[in-house]
Amino acid sequence: MQFFNTKNSNRTERTEEQALLEMIAPAALKIYPNYIQVGESLARTLFIFQYPRYLTTNWFTPIITLDKELDISLFFHPADTTVILSTLRKKTGQIQSQISEGREKGKVRDPLLETALQDVEGLRDTLQQGQEKFYKFGLYITIYGKTPKDLDSTENEIRSMLETRMVFSKPALYEQNVGFISTLPIGMDKLNVGSGMNSLPLASIFPFVSTSLTSNKGIMYGVNRHNNSLILFDRFSMENANMVVFAKSGSGKSYTVKLECLRSLMLGTDIIIIDPENEYRYLAETTGGSFIKISLSSPHHLNPFDLPIVPKDESPADVFRSNVVSIVGLLRIMLGGLTPEEDAILDKAIIETYASRDITPNSDFSKAIAPTLGDLQMILSNMEGAKQISVRLEKFAKGSYSTFFNQPSNVELRNCLVVFSIRDMEEELRPIAMYIILHYIWNIIRSELKKRILVVDEAWWMMQHPDGASFLFGTAKRARKYYLGVTTITQDIPDFMSSPYGKPIVTNSSMQILLKQSPATIDVVAKTFNLTQEERYLLLEASVGEGLFFAGQQHVAIKVLASYSEDQIITSDPKQLLEIEQAKEEWDKAHESHL
Repeated sequence: MQFFNTKNSNRTERTEEQALLEMIAPAALKIYPNYIQVGESLARTLFIFQYPRYLTTNWFTPIITLDKELDISLFFHPADTTVILSTLRKKTGQIQSQISEGREKGKVRDPLLETALQDVEGLRDTLQQGQEKFYKFGLYITIYGKTPKDLDSTENEIRSMLETRMVFSKPALYEQNVGFISTLPIGMDKLNVGSGMNSLPLASIFPFVSTSLTSNKGIMYGVNRHNNSLILFDRFSMENANMVVFAKSGSGKSYTVKLECLRSLMLGTDIIIIDPENEYRYLAETTGGSFIKISLSSPHHLNPFDLPIVPKDESPADVFRSNVVSIVGLLRIMLGGLTPEEDAILDKAIIETYASRDITPNSDFSKAIAPTLGDLQMILSNMEGAKQISVRLEKFAKGSYSTFFNQPSNVELRNCLVVFSIRDMEEELRPIAMYIILHYIWNIIRSELKKRILVVDEAWWMMQHPDGASFLFGTAKRARKYYLGVTTITQDIPDFMSSPYGKPIVTNSSMQILLKQSPATIDVVAKTFNLTQEERYLLLEASVGEGLFFAGQQHVAIKVLASYSEDQIITSDPKQLLEIEQAKEEWDKAHESHL
């Protein structure tokens, strides 16, 4: 063991400059055969000594992105092409001589020698033509730990990952001090252990290779921040077309989703949006879509008792039963929970309510007039043991809430873009309104097979109630069968993920977009998506419209970009919206004066 003391013990007084130097540089280094001690940390340097015949692009990325403390140095020492060509000529002669000697002795041909000859001659050609250059390449990795056992564990993990790619490494025994210096950011290759390599395989080791998500179909979601390639993707090409968007307020999540909706409309995809803050109104007006206000005083009504047209591959009884279960879930939210007895009473009452309109599980109810909540309340008032439920339901059927909840439906989804706005609905009624809207949309989706995207903004409103969360999860789970992609957006990530249906909704979404996160939520996000420390930092420091884009097993750093015309349609910036409104008023005045 060697011991180096870099501290001047003769000087007793410490100046501020000396104190700063001691903070930056360690006071002492202890050097052991296979590691060194730097302050309280241990470090071990590994070097790569053997590579396979072929190296695939991005092969070194798992090491770079490993969630460990590492220092990596890459040294490229250019070689004289003339010297290399001379060496390759000699090597060619040696291999040809070995092949000829084997033939003369009647030996079976050696594939290894023939392959080596092809490789050497191919390399000679590319070097001679100036297409490539030759280098002596050194790759060193310094790992850190608190104990020798930590170093052994990290070394074994790295060596296992490399050896699966036929890349072999070992520690710099008795040269750990030299190896440590070689991985410091001072550009000094003291270890000087290299392998001869030409330009093409060297390019595969470039440490900033990023996954490309560019395809020949789909829409543009943004630009890859690592290599500036376009992120073009078709969400319907995945095993399911669902997507979740997690971000803090003001980070651009609605902007991102509106941009996707606008570009999807151009490709013939129908869009349905549940909008809690009127953020999608201008998008609907600009594209000729429908903007439907849902509130207690709104002229637009949705009846939860509506039954869908029965799909060809489903039976009327199954559709009827599914609708009854959905209504029970809605009533559970309305009434603040149900006992098992109340649940059974409501199930029976709903069936009787349908029967009062001659609607039964085996009847043709495609043209029947659906009952309303008032009909159910009347049935309950005459049922034994149901009086308390009837009283609790009265404010929805006859009271102040009846203007919305006890009306026949008068809304149709005919446009390519339909926005349901619930901003003016009372806050305590929003989860109920979202449930009814989602139930109505689901019935329409089941009735007609069509390429659609359903956007549920601020989905945490529904996730507050188990029945709402369950219904949203069921929609996302069955969406693929009906050519539907569900986009779930939320800024309240802890509440969303605390629901037993939060994680299943994420895992049933093939695409995820994570934009800027707050320090209070980053731990939940990192655990859910298994983020590295670098990805955590990226999400904490991201600007508006920047984050991570996940598509299946691939993910890239994204920056969302829109053209000027698109930006004018989808912006949510109050200042920008005010400027647009003022410009519109000025144009209207100028137009009127001209007329």
